[in-house]
Amino acid sequence: MYAIRTERLTKRFGPLTAVDELTLDVAEGELFGLVGPDGAGKTTTMRLLSSIMTPTEGDAWVAGCHVVREAERIKERIGYMSQRFGLYADLTVIENVNFFADVYNEPRRGRREKIDRLLAFSNLTPFRRRLAGNLSGGMKQKLGLVCALIHTPKVLFLDEPTNGVDPVSRREFWRILHQLLQEKVTIFVSTAYLDEADRCGRVGLVHRGKLLACGTPAEVKRLMRGTILEVRAEQPRQAAAVLKERLPAASVGLFGDRLHLVSHEPDRAAEESRAALAQAGLGVLGIRTIEPSLEDVFISVLAGKEENAN
Repeated sequence: MYAIRTERLTKRFGPLTAVDELTLDVAEGELFGLVGPDGAGKTTTMRLLSSIMTPTEGDAWVAGCHVVREAERIKERIGYMSQRFGLYADLTVIENVNFFADVYNEPRRGRREKIDRLLAFSNLTPFRRRLAGNLSGGMKQKLGLVCALIHTPKVLFLDEPTNGVDPVSRREFWRILHQLLQEKVTIFVSTAYLDEADRCGRVGLVHRGKLLACGTPAEVKRLMRGTILEVRAEQPRQAAAVLKERLPAASVGLFGDRLHLVSHEPDRAAEESRAALAQAGLGVLGIRTIEPSLEDVFISVLAGKEENAN
């Protein structure tokens, strides 16, 4: 049984196609990640699936309801947390939660017990009397999640929920999401952090409104074209510039203080890299073959699409 299903879902804004014939499905109780850079169409997809926006073409169903014909029924069955979730800074944590409970017409009977459980679940119980405006970024995100869960939705939409949040809070937020899966909540999350996509059951890579690839993280990684060499060198930025010039057939990317070099001939590429960097007076600290990250795969798949288009 699918919690989310789309068929050629499309949204245009004048000459701009923000979502381009998106076709995918998400099973009940699945954690699905929509992954792509800013401007890829992630937020527009979320708004279409949440019945906030009407598609230009195509169809979509969420929790068994059509996003256009049964929009009001969908809003009763989903939780939606936007990038800038509308918390009220001058209300306390508990006042914010009660406000959203009223918005969703959550019955008074049993409400206190539900709120206590959600606050404990998100580790916010000690902060129930604190003003939302005085919470850290990570705590605000957890409060937004509690507010989105107060009416027990079947499907939860989270639009880049950890954007701008510190790494420790990001890990804590994802721990909470995995706990939700045990309660059979379907989670559809968008993120620009490709490392987070490994935490999802399946992922969809999107770029300029188009779905480039979809599958488990392991399946998507098998789409990688070539072998990745991790190069550690003195002055990484200068080393990247040297390798891009000397090895035009290889793809070279800078990942922190290390270089990722993609080649169909890794042994030859390793030798040529050592020689090129030595000639440029840059010491090589190490070269080894590594497994691709989803970021590597995204770049590789995107390059392949562009090559085919030319």
